[in-house]
Amino acid sequence: MVDALFGVPRLVAVYDALDPDRGDLEHYAAMVTEFGARQVLDVGCGTGELACLLAKDGIEVVGVDPAEASLEVARGKEFADRVRWIHGDATTLPPLQVDLTVMTGNVAQVFLTDEEWAATVRGVRDALRPGGRFVFETRDPAQRAWEEWTRENTYQQKLVAGGETVESWSDLIGVELPFVSFRGTYVFGSDGAVLTSDSTLRFRERGEVEASLAGFSIDEVRDAPDRPGKEFVFVATRQ
Repeated sequence: MVDALFGVPRLVAVYDALDPDRGDLEHYAAMVTEFGARQVLDVGCGTGELACLLAKDGIEVVGVDPAEASLEVARGKEFADRVRWIHGDATTLPPLQVDLTVMTGNVAQVFLTDEEWAATVRGVRDALRPGGRFVFETRDPAQRAWEEWTRENTYQQKLVAGGETVESWSDLIGVELPFVSFRGTYVFGSDGAVLTSDSTLRFRERGEVEASLAGFSIDEVRDAPDRPGKEFVFVATRQ
């Protein structure tokens, strides 16, 4: 199921404004250049920020996401007409042979069961040309990032497009490792509407992730430049 934050049109419409600091995407764009990739698959592309950034630079991009509302926002962005948008996930892709597949943000952690993750890894592998790379990030559970997912640490009030004021914050719902659940709350100033979005992420240990990448050789595990010491950035090559 798609979280409300990505599937409810009113929430998706303010998503980018509430999370404007996407400096991490520049690092992924730099890796596309580093590896000389010309065809890129963005799994869990969301509202299309990275896909459009790459398309601007002449990269052939396929963006896939299970949330149609997010794709609708993505299609309205500059350079979106250069991207091939697909409603679905890595297990429902048409035949592809890309140079690089990326998963940014929390995408790799939304697959809660071993079966879901294994199917996603197979889908990614099938979409890559031989020797193509799979680059994705996942949070290091030892850093216990969820301890900061409280209203006190996350509350913000922002003016978004159209003059709308939105208050938002996160509350931790439960921690039953490797699963962590939290709720985002969004209050719209124009009519007082209160919308919520519940999410659950799976925090996998580094060794667990390494063992799960069937059909890949792991080139390296990097630190996340935008969140040093908090995440693993895996770079793997299709065997």
